[in-house]
Amino acid sequence: MRTSLARGALLGLGLWAGMAPAEEEAGTVRARGDLAKGYCERVRGTAKAEAVLELAPEVFGSVGAVNAGDAMSGSDDTPLGSPKLRVTAGLGYDFVGLYRGRTLRSRAEAECRRYQALAALQSAVEQGPRLGEAAALDARARALATSLPRAEELVAQLRDDLRDGGATLEELNAVQVRLDHLRSLARDTAQARERLALEPALPEGQTLSALLSAFEAADDQVEVLSGGLRTSGAWRLSVRGGYDEVFDVDQSTPLFGQLTLGYNLGQLWQGRANAQAREGRRLESRDAVDGAPRRVRQLLGELRITEQSEQQRLGEVSALVSDLQGQLREVEQLQTRQVRRFRDYLLLELARLQAEQAYLGAHLETLRTLLGGTGP
Repeated sequence: MRTSLARGALLGLGLWAGMAPAEEEAGTVRARGDLAKGYCERVRGTAKAEAVLELAPEVFGSVGAVNAGDAMSGSDDTPLGSPKLRVTAGLGYDFVGLYRGRTLRSRAEAECRRYQALAALQSAVEQGPRLGEAAALDARARALATSLPRAEELVAQLRDDLRDGGATLEELNAVQVRLDHLRSLARDTAQARERLALEPALPEGQTLSALLSAFEAADDQVEVLSGGLRTSGAWRLSVRGGYDEVFDVDQSTPLFGQLTLGYNLGQLWQGRANAQAREGRRLESRDAVDGAPRRVRQLLGELRITEQSEQQRLGEVSALVSDLQGQLREVEQLQTRQVRRFRDYLLLELARLQAEQAYLGAHLETLRTLLGGTGP
């Protein structure tokens, strides 16, 4: 009942517009786990602590002495009667506090969404050109896990052939060098995956542009709600009532009630200042030299360049893989020793190229997701 009455009053005062919190922001970022948990808990707790003072009624009381009764003479120096004891107690409520309390909580949620988006953007900036590499490294690791055992078998067989006189030392060394390259690539891949596991991951399936838009929307919402709180300071719609008795004075009903409506004329000039603050905040967030949004826009350009380069490289590698697979099909039909050695070289080189192909394919897919594009 009280909320409905207050809402009607605030509608008349023009305060309720824009009061509804934006819980369902377009492009809302998924929770960032521990990265944002502490910050969100702090701003929510702070907002609740401030909001309860706005939403709760005020209890007041006072005791003092007042002049009461009829004047004893016409002299201006004569007080109106003798001092009498006065006791006042009651409840007061400012209905504008409903707006301020709810807006404080809405602003805390907007600040939480803003921080979640900022944490995701900063994580992207920290990873830089390595962004989206996790899936690519996983794909390379799977390709190497498939090819390395066979490569080990080829080298072991070649050692046996060397002991039996069926192979030369030069042939063994050439194959061992290629095997060492594969092992080194596998170690580097494992180390890179471990390092990436230490870094916070981006929300899955979201583009960098969507994360940037989510940050800008939440940041703008924070300023809009802050402007609403500043505007609400110009209004007062309060009711006060309770017990009020002056002792030794006849009072039929020692109660009182009062409804107060107040408006600060400064609010007439506040709208333009709030608009200036909102536009200034937007420009500040967008153009800050050390800000995450600016660096993310730069990172987007770098990732597009990487996407084009890797797309070209993937075409080259895929052509090489197809060519080597064709050569293998041809040489496997021959049974001479020289052909078998050539086949071993082809198999090891093919394993390396297939690992690179898997890496490039997975990385390109992730980059297209981050950039919001689609593959050819």
